[in-house]
Amino acid sequence: MALMTTPEARPDDASPALARAEAALGLLSGVPVPLEVAVRRLSRGGGVYAWWAPPSIFPDLPGPSNRNVPSLRMLYLGRAGSLRGRILRNHLRRSGSSTLRRTLAGLLLSEGYRTTWTDRVVLVPEDEARLTAWMYANLQLTWAQDAEPTSVEANLVRRLHPPLNVSGVDPEHVQAAVVAAKDAYNTSSRPADAPSTP
Repeated sequence: MALMTTPEARPDDASPALARAEAALGLLSGVPVPLEVAVRRLSRGGGVYAWWAPPSIFPDLPGPSNRNVPSLRMLYLGRAGSLRGRILRNHLRRSGSSTLRRTLAGLLLSEGYRTTWTDRVVLVPEDEARLTAWMYANLQLTWAQDAEPTSVEANLVRRLHPPLNVSGVDPEHVQAAVVAAKDAYNTSSRPADAPSTP
């Protein structure tokens, strides 16, 4: 499925919100940037971002193709109050504060990723570093600045159904393998008396 560039008509979408979503989609559909380049270019402003990978990465999880680089497909779409902060401090560093990292770790548990319990399930330090290296080797990034990214993200997730997104995706597009991976990660180190994490 190629990225959609025409809006779906929905009566609950206001024209300014649609225009902002379309502008963001245009930027997100641009040529994905390797992470070593992206981390130097990311803005401190808010916005939305998309993670891209070739089909050989999680081949059973189809996502929309990039219109400029059809050999890459979108895996995940998120929002941030600070693009730079969210990507560098959370997604590329700490599984405890990144849904994306926890999902990736769950999908990669069979490769020996190890977790421990703090106030939640987190990767052990060596595997935090290993996952970051894996992300640099396998994923690319696009982003679009927007001062109020919440509605833009909601619109685009609902339209594009990135396979690693669960929240905001229509139920029929939620990937069972992703839900199972999140569950496997969340139960990998949780003590019996600890509450489950979302």
